[in-house]
Amino acid sequence: MLTSDKTTKEIFKDHQRAPKLPNFGMGKRVALLNVDLQRRYTDTATFASAYEADPEQLPLVNELSRTVRRLGMPVIWTFVAYLPGGADCGWWGVRSQSPMALQNVGHDSPQAEIDARLDVDRVHDLMLHKRMGSAFFETHLPSYLTFNRIDTVIVTGGATSGCVRATVVDAMSHGYRVIVPEECVADREDWAHYASLYDIAVKYGDVVPARKLLADLAQLASAETSDAA
Repeated sequence: MLTSDKTTKEIFKDHQRAPKLPNFGMGKRVALLNVDLQRRYTDTATFASAYEADPEQLPLVNELSRTVRRLGMPVIWTFVAYLPGGADCGWWGVRSQSPMALQNVGHDSPQAEIDARLDVDRVHDLMLHKRMGSAFFETHLPSYLTFNRIDTVIVTGGATSGCVRATVVDAMSHGYRVIVPEECVADREDWAHYASLYDIAVKYGDVVPARKLLADLAQLASAETSDAA
C-alpha cells in the first residue's frame, strides 16, 4: 500500500494537474441528478447536520438545471426521509438516539425539504425519494433513465463521500458515463471530500469544473440543433 505525507486535497490537485488516465467524456443524452440538496444538509443556519459548501454550489446547480431542461433532458432531485420512528431506516436508524439522528427525518420534516434557494420545476423535474446512500437503491431511477435514453449522469449534491459517491459508483456500474462538477458537491470533512473526488476521478467518472461542464452542455445543444437541421 502506497503512503503519502500530502493531504487528500494536495493528492487530488496533483491528479488534476497531471491525470494518468483520460476522461470518460460526455455522451449524447444527459440527466442531472441532484443528490439530497435538502435543508438537513444545506441549511447551516438551522440544522447542525448541515455543512458548508462552495458558495457557488447552489447557483451552479440552478444553472445546470436550467441548461439541462433547455436540452429537453431530465433533472432529478433526490431526498431522504423515513416513516415515523425510522421504521424503514434500516441499520442507519440504530446508532444514535439523538433528535437529529437520520431516522428522525420524517416525510413532513423541514429537514426533508429541498433547499428553497434551488429552482425546482415541480411540474417537470423528478422528485425521487430514497432511503439509503445510492439514488439507484430500491428506486425506479434505472427505468426512468432507460426510458429517457440517458447515457450520461451528472451528479451534484452531498455528501461527496456518502450518497454522492454511492450514486456515482452505481451509475457507472449500470453502464452510464458519470460527470461530477467539482464545485457542486460538498461534504462535512475536507479530507473525506477530496479523498472521494480523487477516488471518483481515478475509478468511476470525470470530475470537472462546473463552468467547463456548462460549456460542454452548450456544445451538446449545438450538436442537437445541427442534427435536427
